[in-house]
Amino acid sequence: MATDTQLDLWEVFIQGRNGSHHMHAGSVHASDKKMALQNARDIYTRRGEGSSIWVVPANSIVASNPDDADMFFDPADDKVYRHPTFYVMPEGAKQI
Repeated sequence: MATDTQLDLWEVFIQGRNGSHHMHAGSVHASDKKMALQNARDIYTRRGEGSSIWVVPANSIVASNPDDADMFFDPADDKVYRHPTFYVMPEGAKQI
């Protein structure tokens, strides 16, 4: 019987600059959160690309099922006022 020798999987999110959104960068394997942060820094910010890193245990992430998208997102379909086409973008607004 084969034994799994991989360390825990962590998902990595990088913030490019202060005030911007964290974006998914990839995954790392690590035994704990400190090691996950260090591995993420070493792999995904070698050229100074980030100002902040988040690491999340992959087994803590919950996702919707794409096959259920019609039913899952149906309640929002009748709320057209939530679409940005009803709003005027303010001059000078950044990251909206």
